[in-house]
Amino acid sequence: MSNDHEVFTGRREDARLVTGQGAYTADKRLDGQLYAAFLRGDQPHARIVSIDVEAAIEAPGVHLVLTGKDALEARLIAPGPLISFPGVDGMTIRAPVRYALSTDRVRFVGEPVVLVVADSAEAAADAVELIAVEYEELPAVVDAEKALEEDAPQLFDDVPGNLVFLHGFGDKAATDEAFARATHISKLTVESQRVAANPLELKSFMAAYDPETDVFDVYSASQGTGLADGLARFTGHPPEKVRHHMGDVGGSFGIRGAAYPEYAAIMLATRRLCRPVRWTASRTESFLADYHGRAVKLTGELAMNEAGEFLGIRIGVVCDLGAYHSPPGALINVLNPMLTGTGCYRIPVVFGLNRLAFTNTSPIAAYRGAGRPDINYMVERLVDQAATDIGMDRVEIRRKNLIPDDAYPYRTPTTVYDSGNYVAMLEEAVSISDWKGFEARRREAESRGNLRGIGMGIFIEPSGGGHMPEETEIRFEPDGTITLYTLSGSAGQGHETVLPRLVARELGIDENLITLRANSVKAPHRLKGAGTMGSRTMASHGASLTVTSREVVKKGFKLAADALEASENDIEFDHGHYKVAGTNLSVSLMELAARNVTPEGNALDTLASIQPERNFPGGVHVAEVEIDPRTGETKVISYIGVDDAGRVIDHTLLEGQMHGGLAQGAGQVFGEEIVYDGDSGQLLTATFMDYFMPRADFMPTPRFVDMPVPSPTNVLGAKGGGEAGTTGALPTLMNAVVDALRRAGVREFDMPATPYRIWKALKSAEAGI
Repeated sequence: MSNDHEVFTGRREDARLVTGQGAYTADKRLDGQLYAAFLRGDQPHARIVSIDVEAAIEAPGVHLVLTGKDALEARLIAPGPLISFPGVDGMTIRAPVRYALSTDRVRFVGEPVVLVVADSAEAAADAVELIAVEYEELPAVVDAEKALEEDAPQLFDDVPGNLVFLHGFGDKAATDEAFARATHISKLTVESQRVAANPLELKSFMAAYDPETDVFDVYSASQGTGLADGLARFTGHPPEKVRHHMGDVGGSFGIRGAAYPEYAAIMLATRRLCRPVRWTASRTESFLADYHGRAVKLTGELAMNEAGEFLGIRIGVVCDLGAYHSPPGALINVLNPMLTGTGCYRIPVVFGLNRLAFTNTSPIAAYRGAGRPDINYMVERLVDQAATDIGMDRVEIRRKNLIPDDAYPYRTPTTVYDSGNYVAMLEEAVSISDWKGFEARRREAESRGNLRGIGMGIFIEPSGGGHMPEETEIRFEPDGTITLYTLSGSAGQGHETVLPRLVARELGIDENLITLRANSVKAPHRLKGAGTMGSRTMASHGASLTVTSREVVKKGFKLAADALEASENDIEFDHGHYKVAGTNLSVSLMELAARNVTPEGNALDTLASIQPERNFPGGVHVAEVEIDPRTGETKVISYIGVDDAGRVIDHTLLEGQMHGGLAQGAGQVFGEEIVYDGDSGQLLTATFMDYFMPRADFMPTPRFVDMPVPSPTNVLGAKGGGEAGTTGALPTLMNAVVDALRRAGVREFDMPATPYRIWKALKSAEAGI
């Protein structure tokens, strides 16, 4: 990434983490702790006839066995979906009750049925093996489109037809009129397949309960404040009496934002036993019961005039929510397609219809991008298809239809884009990638018997918003240091480094004096706001800390005037010092802090907030791939990205986010897929033997160029950057693969682009199938 003013000096957390001194949830130990294990349903859909736990109760070391009956009596009801707006014809989203442990039915393989607590993890696991469950098998369905068919098996009596929500957006009449006068109409259906987040740190949770104070202390990796609030709703316990302790986090990617049923069951166990209870999932348990991502099928139709100008777009979305709601699952698959369904193009009208269905699979939640990669994937694949249909160059059709750089803020049919420079980014990407010289490279590859393709993906995505104020606090400690309190939860993004650096620049002091305490139970106030999600940290927590820092400086003017015996109007602040204009009199901010200690803390202590607003980062990415038609193996030759993430605070950390996002996007493009057997409903990809993961040598080193347009929505001018790599990678890489395959006669192809699927498509094209 472009970086003409900053030398990267490393992250302050790196030394701790790379020397094995990180403190993760599974590292935590409490006196008297016990261990939990779960019996999980082994049927995709079945009625629970009986559960015999007597042998488990009598097993050595066992302290407690809980079933769905206990969860029912304790009213351990999972929080519902976040959607609060109506659907088509005023439809309210259907939200059947889910308990922490299955009560009458299991609805997917891996659903927790029984909890065992014992002296050791081994004793708990052994006792689970002694439990006998009798099931009455029921018909199952693991495909969303099939679940919506008239004769499909029904998961819930109060969700007829398995249709959870039907939501429309845009103007149907105006869109129909645009299509009626179109010269060309292109249509494409794509699927963003179900994937697993697979963070390196497995799901782990520990709870302790103090009966005297009625306080739960819970320990788990998370993305910020959401876990404690979610657990309070799940258990019915007062939110102020659920204290969440979060250490280092080994990856999150969206799936750690919500409270899992296992956590609520463990809290019930620790309350009954008055002893700490801990649990760490196995990798197979994570494949089975962690929230999954994507699982969306999208159909797009694009109307154009004779000149190739876009007149309107129709969008159809079928989303597989799994067997139950996760809090964000429905929202991300309705809101994000609605906000960016027209992409970064001048498309005057849109009409979309979202159908959300329950299936006998693990629930869907946010996964890096959370609906944004899916809609951008469809739009950019459709634009490529349109170019092919009308015989126009793929760059030219984009150039002709992009929103002009001087048109922002730009009102689309469904929202307002705050800022952007897509035309300039397009030209930069074309230049850097040497798009015009590609045909020579294609011919050279063909001389070696390989197929070469080039693909482009232009994306825009919403980030940074929030439905509540984002509070942050700055405290001056007696030892001359500063502590920052936020609700951001780092999972490797570098918050410990970049947020103190941001405040240090505002206050004009040494950043090594500043420590971040994110989501800390020791915070002086229970902060309001949201956690780390949706690429919002810098535009929300960072912007709030900036405002809080400036409030600190304002407070200092009066204190400095008193200390220097001068008028407040004569005081200037510069690089951490208050000065009397026209004199050599000055006092530093830290000197003022030392002089103004109060019984409550320090006169400079400040709590402030902002109301986060949505911003729209984006970029233009280009990739080249080579395919060996003999094996179907694809090699990514090059990948470049030109990105607008608004004002960039730390270029190297942002580039790291881009690299990670690209790796996850490439993983989905070239092989990652959660697969359930259509007949048995069993999960076929429950280990790394069966589930593809990208290797470190899978991708070449990408090149990212920064072309920022500061956002007017926050004081930093920041936009999101954490999901850009993923959102850009899907259409960019697949458009390159499809371009290569098209030369061999393959007309239709979709993710995942595994060697076998590519080889099969090439053989079918050879046979004229």
